[in-house]
Amino acid sequence: MSEPTEERLRRWRLVLGGSDDGTGADLSGDDAKVDAALAALYDSDQRPRTGDPKRAGNLAASAPRVARWLGDIRTYFPASVVQVMQKDAIERLNLTRLLLEPELLEAIEPDVHLVGTLLSLNDVMPEATRDTARAVVAKVVDQLEARLSQRTRSAITGALNRAARTSRPRRQADIDWQRTIHANLRHYQPQQRTIVPERLIGYGRRQQAVQRDVVLCIDQSGSMASSVVYSAVFGAVLASMASLRMSLVVFDTAVVDLTDHLADPVELLFGTQLGGGTDINRALAYSQQLIARPNNTILVLISDLFEGGIEEEMLRRIGALTNAGVQVIVLLALSDDGAPAYDHHNAAALAGMGIPAFACTPDAFSDLMATAIERRDIGEWAQRQLAPPG
Repeated sequence: MSEPTEERLRRWRLVLGGSDDGTGADLSGDDAKVDAALAALYDSDQRPRTGDPKRAGNLAASAPRVARWLGDIRTYFPASVVQVMQKDAIERLNLTRLLLEPELLEAIEPDVHLVGTLLSLNDVMPEATRDTARAVVAKVVDQLEARLSQRTRSAITGALNRAARTSRPRRQADIDWQRTIHANLRHYQPQQRTIVPERLIGYGRRQQAVQRDVVLCIDQSGSMASSVVYSAVFGAVLASMASLRMSLVVFDTAVVDLTDHLADPVELLFGTQLGGGTDINRALAYSQQLIARPNNTILVLISDLFEGGIEEEMLRRIGALTNAGVQVIVLLALSDDGAPAYDHHNAAALAGMGIPAFACTPDAFSDLMATAIERRDIGEWAQRQLAPPG
């Protein structure tokens, strides 16, 4: 048998996961350990992946066994795969209780999903675990800030400068040629085939005064866990910019203003309480009280739009905010997970008001905020983001 054929059979044996899968391939060494790690997770639902009734691995409710398994998968799989397997293990094998043990937390590869799970356990977390959990959350927050902060600051600063127009640009590089040409079309000279600009329109330079107020209004129901984590990080980054005035509120059936914790996103996250009901209208009513300059305010509502309160009143309130001049952006999610299940009726009602509801990835959020600051069309931006490539 040729080497390529043997390699293909070996790979199929690992994929199919059973000794009687028809490949005739045997596993040994590291391959056998990889297969055992996969079997412990994905063959643990009482339904063997092949016809082999003996093949049904599991992790059982044992912290030492789980810790060994976590060590195995970190040895044989890259970090991105490890994070997926950990998430699957928590969901499929109900390992939530074991996450309250410090020794187990120290063995886990930290990621956004793990942070969401830990935050949901905040009220039942024993003191012995709290410091370890806080360290895990802090590590993920640091990673996210390193990934997102510079891009966000650059995009927002550029947008603020472009949004501050001037009729006396000092340098050629400051001239906004598109707006200048549009403003001077009536001065077109057919013979010379050129435009003689009567006035120039340029980009403004950075200003020290607060130019925009931003309110992040975040649904903290269980399905929004990743969005809460990313929102805390973005809130902290935006709050560090002198040109923005940030407010951050989270809500379920109650509303909690966490603006005072924006300097410490880890503390902010531990101030949330994932799960519970949803009263979007109440959260919007509170957010309204924070708005002093409607024409210079961007309100970002992050929610799956399942309203436990009065839907009609919630929609009327969003309409009132928009009519007052507030730029309202509705995100079904702010995460890498895509759009969750959401209320299509409310999303359609918002679209009828000219407010599209869509999911946004963290990598695109800075560009979304820049679009809002420059008062460009959010719906058009969303269509470009959601359009398939090619």
